[in-house]
Amino acid sequence: MVRVNGLEIVYDRVGEGPPVVFLHGAGEDARVWRTQCDVLSDEFTAVAWDEPGAGRSADVPESFGLVDYARCLAEVVDSLRLGPAHIAGLSWGGTLALEFYRRHPDLVRTLILADSYAGWKGSLPPEEVRARVEGARQMLDAPRGEFDPTLPGLFAGEPPAAYVPLLDAMAAVVRPEAMRKQLALMAETDQRDLLPTVSVPTLLLWGEQDVRSPLAVARQFQDAIPHAELVVIPGAGHLSNLERPEEFNRAVRAFCHAHS
Repeated sequence: MVRVNGLEIVYDRVGEGPPVVFLHGAGEDARVWRTQCDVLSDEFTAVAWDEPGAGRSADVPESFGLVDYARCLAEVVDSLRLGPAHIAGLSWGGTLALEFYRRHPDLVRTLILADSYAGWKGSLPPEEVRARVEGARQMLDAPRGEFDPTLPGLFAGEPPAAYVPLLDAMAAVVRPEAMRKQLALMAETDQRDLLPTVSVPTLLLWGEQDVRSPLAVARQFQDAIPHAELVVIPGAGHLSNLERPEEFNRAVRAFCHAHS
């Protein structure tokens, strides 16, 4: 645990070696990375945090912005005492990874952006952003007993049976106000100005059948980020780390090996 301006931020750490820090998506927590941490801890220090408002960490303050999430993440990376880290973000976690790079480039060894966005505003057509904002409003305004934080289009097919209990457990503890904050920031964020300035090695890891962040978004990243490497995972949707974990882990391991 680290404490940042009075907020307790909890993270999991396992293994020894170069640090790989995993950032979860909206409506998730550190547990979504359990398979990656278990597998990669044989050669790396694998870290997965509960961001403010998620899992075991403190509630997210109302005034929080991307810069505040990045500041909390900097304290986590600093606390490892291992120098710059491989920063891997999925979906909203990738948007946060980019903002972390903007604010704290000295703490970033590489970027791994999985099925992500330069913010919704920076990656999606305006009409799609408006539709998502309206869908989020309806979801978040539902009575607590009817609140379902599961976003549509997360998998190419049915959720993998082995992960259904995990998905249900994470959904059961989602805090609506934290998710409201995450999705509002996604809707208003446009990081296209940042992408051409990225100078660390960058891996784009994408599910071939992702409908939430389609391959067209990955191509935008590839065109904008100098020397970015794109790996497409066949048969995977938005949560490619759960739907095709072996392929996902293999790509992360090879990339981190090449740049450690």
